[in-house]
Amino acid sequence: MRSIWKGSIGFGLVNIPVKLYSAVQNSSIDLDMLDGRDHARIRFQRVNENTKKEVPYDKIVRAYKMDDDYVVVEEADFEAAMPEKTKLIEIESFVEMNEVNPMYYETSYYAEPEQKNSKAYNLLVKALEKSKKAGLARFVLRSTENLCIIHPENGVLVVTRIRFAQDIRATDELNIPQSKDLSKKEMDMGLALINQYSEKFDVKKFKNDYVDELLKIIHAKAKGKRPTIKKLKVKKTSEDDLYDQLMASLNRKGA
Repeated sequence: MRSIWKGSIGFGLVNIPVKLYSAVQNSSIDLDMLDGRDHARIRFQRVNENTKKEVPYDKIVRAYKMDDDYVVVEEADFEAAMPEKTKLIEIESFVEMNEVNPMYYETSYYAEPEQKNSKAYNLLVKALEKSKKAGLARFVLRSTENLCIIHPENGVLVVTRIRFAQDIRATDELNIPQSKDLSKKEMDMGLALINQYSEKFDVKKFKNDYVDELLKIIHAKAKGKRPTIKKLKVKKTSEDDLYDQLMASLNRKGA
């Protein structure tokens, strides 16, 4: 694996030099975009809207629009905004993992110690495991400040980027129906259904079946075969037969 970041995890007055590696990989199929007329590859170009000519990558700059003009922002400006954070993931506090709303999770990275036998790295792993807590920290990745939690997984420190509160949209604009009065038997049946379907979380039980099915279709088309389209009809539950639907669901699970 190739590291994507190099710096230190700050734990009180202890600094642990680490390298970050992506902990996730894309399981989707890599598809190319073609011209439907002759199957030629489509290439995306960075074009100057005034000259209509392609712009070399090393001539592209980032800028912030202010009124009717732009202010160019350079790498030095990003570093000047947060110089003390560019190479440090400083743990600011410790929190319970279950206090972090899943809506905030983004992506995870493995943290590997620079020193092969890092006592400080091992201490942080063991302390987090024993306390069942996670470190809350901020760090800079690709000129962007990120909020993250640091937690142990199979003896490895994992840095998981999480969203800031302002990144989550408010629900005010959603058209959510007002809660209606539920009968006790409907609520009891709903809880019974949840209990019947409850089990210990094991993500290994689930596989991306869509990718496998799509590959089968692609291989079949390569041999000149046409795929059979499976249609799924979703039946809406009316408000009047909610209890009956819950009862039928319980019976179906038990069958």
